[in-house]
This record gives sequence, structure tokens and C-alpha cells, in this order.
Amino acid sequence: MECHEIDYEILGNDMQIVEVKLDPNETVVAEAGAMNYMDDGITFEVKLGDGSEGSSGILGKLVNAGKRALAQESVFMTHFTNSGSGLKTVAFAAPYPGKIIPVDMAKINGSLLCQKDAFLCAALGTKIDIAFTKRFGTGLFGGEGFVLERLDGDGMAFIHAGGTVIKKELNNSMLRVDTGCLVAFTEGIDYSIERAGGLKSMFFGGEGLFLTTLRGTGTVYLQSLPFSRMADRIIEYAPADGGSQKGEGSILGGIGRLLNDGN
Repeated sequence: MECHEIDYEILGNDMQIVEVKLDPNETVVAEAGAMNYMDDGITFEVKLGDGSEGSSGILGKLVNAGKRALAQESVFMTHFTNSGSGLKTVAFAAPYPGKIIPVDMAKINGSLLCQKDAFLCAALGTKIDIAFTKRFGTGLFGGEGFVLERLDGDGMAFIHAGGTVIKKELNNSMLRVDTGCLVAFTEGIDYSIERAGGLKSMFFGGEGLFLTTLRGTGTVYLQSLPFSRMADRIIEYAPADGGSQKGEGSILGGIGRLLNDGN
């Protein structure tokens, strides 16, 4: 199934929005809850599947829904269609600070593997599937888990990542990445996990026990701030009792809170 041709514009810096511009009868498929705003004339419908199933029928849709449930994704997807006349706009927002990455699938041979939760939206006709890691150790320690999202098609797709996004082109070369910082990669890239140096480096180097190793030829997208790392920092500094936490630059810290509690 050929993908619909859509135009777009990415707005913002740290909390980005992508505006997708649809001609009459064009459709974009998005994760549930990703829509931010839309013009009058845009209609939306929640469906069991991404619309690429074709003649596979209800059984094919149920199989794909089961795969998405296995990846801890919503089994339903929202289809937004320009049912009016003239150009109409629908916008989608990233769920946490970072960047939205536009990917022209036709320029990367039609296939992209990405971490779970990275997919934001895509032109109708894009197949949104899952792929399993080939090695047990990679799935267990690699930061991306056993299940990856796989996008196939020839249109525009949009994924999001945390912090700053770095695009790397590998040409029969190797790149080592901190686990969790890998967002997406194209076909032709093989990834695995390797031990992070000797025992001293593993336990005291601050880089974790393992690194993700990428080899081959293709495109790799990296993120500077994985959502899991940001969430860990928030939890670390959140007060356990629900009270106020010490302010930035406070010298007394916990001692000051004890004195306040005693008053």
C-alpha cells in the first residue's frame, strides 16, 4: 500500500509540535492521545490497526493489535482525515521534552527500527509493527528491551526522542552507545551489547555495566536524554513524604528541614 503524501512543519524547540497538512481525503495515523489541535474539516476515527492491513481482515488486525499489546503500546490507533475542502492542519505533540524526528521512509529503503514509545505519527499506509531483538543479552541489558517498533512504508513518519537528537551515518563502521540512548536505526545496522571495559570501569566508571554496539552501514538516531533517565532524576529528587524538597543551592538541605519540622 502506497503511503499518502503529506506536508508538515515542526514548531518549537524543547517541547515540539509537528503540524501535518492534509489535502482532501488524505489521512495521517497517530498514537492515541498524541493530537494537540486540528482544523475544522478534520475528522478522526479510532481503529484497530494502522490501516496498512489491506485485505487481511479482522484476523490480521487482531494479530497486529496483539503485537502492539505485547510491546506495551495501545492496541488502537487514531486516523485523522481531511474530510473537507482545501488544505487542513492537524498537530501532534511529543509527550516529554525532546525533539521530533521527521523520517522520509522512501529515502531509507522503507524500513526503520526504533525504541518502544518512539512512534508519534505517520502517513496512512505506513505499517507499524514490532520486531524482537535477536540476542537474549541484548534484550536483557541493551536498554531498548526485547521488543522494538518497526516502521515500513514509503511516506513520512515522525518519531520523538529525549533531549538533543544526533544523526549518525555509519559506513561499514562501528559505534558504541550508552544503553538507552539509541532511538532508531535503519536496515543494515546490527546492534548488540558488550561489557563496558574491565570490572573497575563497569562498577565505578559511571557508564553502566554494558554499552550498545552498532555495526554496519546505515543511519542511526541517538538521544542525549532517555526518558527513563529523566524519570529517575525526578524520582531521586522528589520528597518521599510528599512535602517540599530543598531548594537549589540550599546549604542546610536535610538539616534545614529538620529544624523547620521542629518549629
